[in-house]
Amino acid sequence: MTAVVKHVTRKPLEATNATVEQAQARNSYLRARFPARAEELRWPYTAQPLEETLRRLTAPPFDSAANGTRAGRRRGVAKLLRWLSSLPGDTWQQRWRASGAEDLPGAAWVDLPLRWLRERGHSPSHDRDDLSSGLLMLICGDVIRPGLPWMLTRTHRYLAAVMAKVRDPDGFARLHQLAESGPASSRKDAQIAATRIATLLACKGGQIRDITVGDCVELVDAQRRVHARGGQKKVDFYLRLRAQGIFPEDSPATIRAFGLALGQLSIEELVDRYRIQCRPVRDLIVDYLRERQPALDFASLDAVSRTLAGLFWARIEALAPGIDSLRLPPTVARAWKEDLKVKKRTVTGPDGSSIEVSSPRLNAKDELMRVRAFYLDIAQWAAEEPGRWAPWAVPCPISDDEIRKAKERRRRKARMDQRTRERLPVLPVLTSTADRRRRAAADLLQVARNTEPGALIPGTDGSLRRAIAPTAAGHLTWAEEMASGGRRRNLTYEEEEAFWAFATIEVLRLTGIRNEELLELTHHSVTQYRLPSTGEVVPLLQIAPSKTDTERLLLVSPELADVLSAIISRLRGPDGAIPLVASYDVREKVWNPPMPLLFQRDVGSEHRAFTPTAIRKLLINALSTTGLTSADGEALTFSPHDFRRIFVTDAIMNGLPPHIAQVICGHRSIETTMGYKAVYPAETIEAHRAFIARRRASRPGEEYRTPTAEEWDAFLAHFEKRKVSIGTCARAFGSPCVHEHACVRCSLLRPDPAQRARLADIRDNLIARIAEAEREGWLGEVEGLQVSLAGAQDKLAQLDAEATRQSNAVSLGMPALGQIALGRRETKEPSPTAD
Repeated sequence: MTAVVKHVTRKPLEATNATVEQAQARNSYLRARFPARAEELRWPYTAQPLEETLRRLTAPPFDSAANGTRAGRRRGVAKLLRWLSSLPGDTWQQRWRASGAEDLPGAAWVDLPLRWLRERGHSPSHDRDDLSSGLLMLICGDVIRPGLPWMLTRTHRYLAAVMAKVRDPDGFARLHQLAESGPASSRKDAQIAATRIATLLACKGGQIRDITVGDCVELVDAQRRVHARGGQKKVDFYLRLRAQGIFPEDSPATIRAFGLALGQLSIEELVDRYRIQCRPVRDLIVDYLRERQPALDFASLDAVSRTLAGLFWARIEALAPGIDSLRLPPTVARAWKEDLKVKKRTVTGPDGSSIEVSSPRLNAKDELMRVRAFYLDIAQWAAEEPGRWAPWAVPCPISDDEIRKAKERRRRKARMDQRTRERLPVLPVLTSTADRRRRAAADLLQVARNTEPGALIPGTDGSLRRAIAPTAAGHLTWAEEMASGGRRRNLTYEEEEAFWAFATIEVLRLTGIRNEELLELTHHSVTQYRLPSTGEVVPLLQIAPSKTDTERLLLVSPELADVLSAIISRLRGPDGAIPLVASYDVREKVWNPPMPLLFQRDVGSEHRAFTPTAIRKLLINALSTTGLTSADGEALTFSPHDFRRIFVTDAIMNGLPPHIAQVICGHRSIETTMGYKAVYPAETIEAHRAFIARRRASRPGEEYRTPTAEEWDAFLAHFEKRKVSIGTCARAFGSPCVHEHACVRCSLLRPDPAQRARLADIRDNLIARIAEAEREGWLGEVEGLQVSLAGAQDKLAQLDAEATRQSNAVSLGMPALGQIALGRRETKEPSPTAD
């Protein structure tokens, strides 16, 4: 065991048996808990003879007040019953299925009975309309029950009205009362919901009170298969049925729990996503995950399964087909580690072709740590239960050094600090732009609502006019752009998006909470505390346990109070209460109970909680209106967590003690809090200046006195005396010339490139004088001249070397701020971090 990898204590197998059932897929459990009604093969009305069926469907309540409609229904029922009577079967339902009508979508089924009638010489003058009316009577009279997929391919203009009259008047009356109690804008949605409910009665029989949750799920599944249109209106009927109280109390608050949210997968399903070929290793991974399951939440269990089954063993089998042992050959282990360092994904190129793109895997060492823990846990458990784990205990292919993350933490800290430095200065721009955008969208929507459809909207300089949209939902306001060929804009949606973008930015920047904590804020989160010393009431914001399972309270500032007040005022219903919304936990894959969430919006007639994806889209759209760019010229992006780092950095820089910031952020360690704080160059400069001031204070004051005029003249004269014919002398101030002005020999001389010709003349003169001294026998002077010649040649070599360097220089251009920071990170070890 090492101090780097944390191991889990093995739990007895008996302790995990209770959790096996809890790991089953939530969707499978819900569908088993709420099954649809089984298809009936025989019921009283479908087994009646022709004369009795015809008599019942042409008598009240199936007749109509309009003579033409009543006559058409009677003719259609008679024709359809004669046609069906010619088909094999003991009941009308059997004959209908034998006809093959449901193989023809939409209204094409009419061709079958029309062909039969024409072959028998029947006049086809009104047959098509009559047959459609007759089929409506057969369906509403429960003589036949078509399949859901076929019914969804047809339009049902009169289905709900006839069902309400002949099948369940009381049930549809309650639906009508529910629609009347809602806003007028949802009346059309109520009509569509009534048609969906009538479709269920047509296909399943019975009355509204007989509809089950499973029937609704079956209808939604059929809509998805046949691609029925309607958006949110496709599932609005479930909410209305649930509001009537015909479903059990434990039925899901939304039908989306059965399809759009997959729910928790079992351990076997988590592992089998990667199609491991070696069955013993697959079973080993399943057993290992089941042992660790009591100590992990589902998100962590999912991450470990992805690592062990997907990134580890599935890759190992791809590198070494047929391998069946955890003892990896060294070559295979090395190849797998190299493969793990990069991520590969396929993108579409400019020409439409698929291109494989590779990028570094930033969390590669985290994946290595999970695999190393897998090996070491098995080795530890083998000592406790040899019969079960000992056959798999082998040396771990990952060493302790391979998972050290000090350098990665420092690099990550540097990246995050750079993000904070780029975003903190422009945060006021983002907040002010989001506020202006919100106010402008609200003003435009209000003016448009007060404008007659088709008229120009005041205050837009004639660029917008109120759109005429008779088929649009009543609560939506549309406008048309005059300059772009009548392009339509949903002003209601624009105002909603602008408001929630503003609210998201304000709450995140004023609280520093996490994204998941933002989405879990409820009306109950706003509380108050009375100070025992003064009796003053202080507003507080309660943050529910999330990442660290720690609850905490935040002080609500006046700015935050205004934002929360605007949110609550916007969400309050006619009764003054905030609607209860069931939200889906994307990490744990479970549905939370209905709560008065603050971040919710209306989608059709349903109140839905915001999702993490929706929050990111709000931020992207808000940033697009600011025009802010990063150092490389790309559009600047903000993630919800950027506001958390900015909050910590700004708070500590303005004097908040780090340990208080730790409590506010809910960090377990103060090192994590300090890791969020970005170090600015300004801080370093101020600290350095303070150090110099303290050092000056500790030294004699006469060292920092103002120099006299004589001293200043002497200082300037020193630099004047350093200038010589072939360059500049670099001796220190106040020091004498140690070479007695033999500048050619002095190493402190810095030759001037402009005086190279003079140096060359001196060199040539020295060579001539040495030759003369040797010829005349002045040997004492030869030695001194040779020293001067060596100095002159050295100075010339220095000038030539400098000229060569300048000729070979490459212009790198002026780097941007982000490139400078990147260069520093490449050449220096960045600061440590803790996220």
